[in-house]
Amino acid sequence: MKDTLSENLRNVAVIGHGQSGKTSLVSALLYNTKMVNRLGKVDQGNTVTDFDEEEIARKISIQASLAYAYKDKIKINILDTPGFANFIWETMVTLRVVETGIMVVSAQEGVQVQTEKFFEAMATMQKPLLFVINKLTKDLTDFDKVFDSLAAFFGKNVVAVHYPIGKGPDFSGLVDIIEMKAYQFGSDDKGESTEIPIPDQLKDEISLRREALLEKIAENDEKLMEKYFAEGSLTTEEIRAGLKDAMVQRNVFPVLVSDALSNRGVSQLLDFIIAFCPAPTEVAAATAKNGSVVNVDKASPFAGLVFKTISDPFTGKVSLVRVFSGTFKPDTFYFNSVKEVEERVAGLFLLQGKTQESAGEEVQAGDIVAVAKLKETQTGDTLTTKADKIRLPDIEFPVPSISFAIEPKTRGDEGKISNALQRIMEEDPTLSMLRDPQTKELVISGNGQLHVELVVNKLKHKYGVEVMMKPPKIAYRETVMGKSDVEKKYKKQSGGRGQYGHVLIRMEPLPRGGDFEFVNALSGMSVPRNFVPAIEKGIVEAKNTGVLAGYPVVDFKVELYDGSHHEVDSSDMAFKMASSMAFKLAMKAAKPTILEPVVKVEVLMPEEFMGEINGNLSGRRGKIQGMEIKGKNHVVKAVVPMSEMLDFEPTLTSITGGRGSFFMEFSHYEEVPSHQQKKIIDAAVKEGRVKEEEE
Repeated sequence: MKDTLSENLRNVAVIGHGQSGKTSLVSALLYNTKMVNRLGKVDQGNTVTDFDEEEIARKISIQASLAYAYKDKIKINILDTPGFANFIWETMVTLRVVETGIMVVSAQEGVQVQTEKFFEAMATMQKPLLFVINKLTKDLTDFDKVFDSLAAFFGKNVVAVHYPIGKGPDFSGLVDIIEMKAYQFGSDDKGESTEIPIPDQLKDEISLRREALLEKIAENDEKLMEKYFAEGSLTTEEIRAGLKDAMVQRNVFPVLVSDALSNRGVSQLLDFIIAFCPAPTEVAAATAKNGSVVNVDKASPFAGLVFKTISDPFTGKVSLVRVFSGTFKPDTFYFNSVKEVEERVAGLFLLQGKTQESAGEEVQAGDIVAVAKLKETQTGDTLTTKADKIRLPDIEFPVPSISFAIEPKTRGDEGKISNALQRIMEEDPTLSMLRDPQTKELVISGNGQLHVELVVNKLKHKYGVEVMMKPPKIAYRETVMGKSDVEKKYKKQSGGRGQYGHVLIRMEPLPRGGDFEFVNALSGMSVPRNFVPAIEKGIVEAKNTGVLAGYPVVDFKVELYDGSHHEVDSSDMAFKMASSMAFKLAMKAAKPTILEPVVKVEVLMPEEFMGEINGNLSGRRGKIQGMEIKGKNHVVKAVVPMSEMLDFEPTLTSITGGRGSFFMEFSHYEEVPSHQQKKIIDAAVKEGRVKEEEE
């Protein structure tokens, strides 16, 4: 079924904490709709949506994957998303392009860190959400306990629409509270079930659950409320229509039940998605960056958001596009309104995990499709027409939180590393790479150590380049705190023409950020003016290596005020040598010191961790600058030496149980305490950056 009408589409993101069973649930949905001929298992590495080598090896999702299913003329676009902290940016981006979130919650674990984060994200976007309590065949699971925790965390709008029959391994059926029907699951994993009477022992519980459901539906609609309080009941049609409306308005968060591995409850979830999850035409239209409305309408101008890029050394570049308005056609030129370039779209295709199939001659507004080999377009770009130039709101990517220096294990692979990283960065905008101009190291930054480790593995397995990871060197600098006045004469005679250069210079500090200033204060002709550029060049070259630990020298002024020359032996080289040597003398006499980079840090966490985090930052020589409340969380602002933040990411995860996050950016340079300077100098001597007597 290609060219699906907008009203027959359902776009859902399967979200939740890692290991809650999201990928298994997607596999079961595909199996129940006969899109695949076997029930994929994560443990066996044969699921449709976890196809990356690292995903199969680690048995976790590390990227968002697209799949689709058809049932009853409805096309369901299913996005399977990561649930681990290092990769949740993919999930957050995915939420932009769907109408409904399906939050999978483990019946063993209940509400976890990412459950809260994804709920907050859905609330910010004001999108419908339903919960699926999964893994109900596991031992010691308790639906009521998990349901109560959902209600405690997320409020009274959490309402059960399904209720399990049996606990743990005895989970054998469910009650549909909307239709007031019970179903007995088959003994195999085919997903089939048989209607049975509601068990007597559950009738009182189901009655209470139905009353709660009807009350929430009635509260959402004044007419339904009047009828419900007058008659004490609603018709099945009123319940269905009222529930869908309440879901769209986020006044009800339905709770369903399943065990994806045994394919129990999945068929009922599928029916619920079709009946109650809104089509793109049933929610508020998107808004362009300029504030104009982007209608989900075939007749409207075309606008599509590229929300994911897949880059492969063999198959090339594939872009995933959500069509927000108009129609998307192959063999057509479209306009990238972010890059302001035209792109030719050759073909459109559907993605079932990594398997491609032609999408036909036209894709309707609301659908999700893949495009191959776009040259300039990247994740976050809008494709539109040159006449309309619609630009959808930009995607905000998280700032990297951890950095590592990498170097090739094999000489000569430096170029291969850079090229491979560029390809990886096409599909992962949260990864950054730079060649540090001071340390000369190639530094890659990501969302956590696991994120960077996976990039290193991808370099090896996909691009054939092996690298070593290590903490990046800190770009220390040196400066002076006092003034000095020195002279230096460079004189060399070895037969024939000699070398002679003689300079007198003054040195003094500049304010932080002042870099370097050279002042020619010569009077008279003791030093001919044609030698001044060589004198300045000698100082410029010498300042690259400070006298304490060999780091670049900044924030100082040198004044050349006198000297002498020899009519025959003076030369540019001689004066350059004299000024370079004078610089070293002047710096040693002007109270040299070491500067370190300081970063501005903002840590977001629940209130109960503030004390420990404040103490941890202070222990890293940090200075707390302030605190504020942000939603349910607290933010601590501080400035901390960069050298102390290299291992903060795993520490924060450990302290907060993954409930904290942080943002870090360069702030300024400041003087290193004297006891820390001794360590830096000793390390420089050990590395051979300076000779021991130069300390």
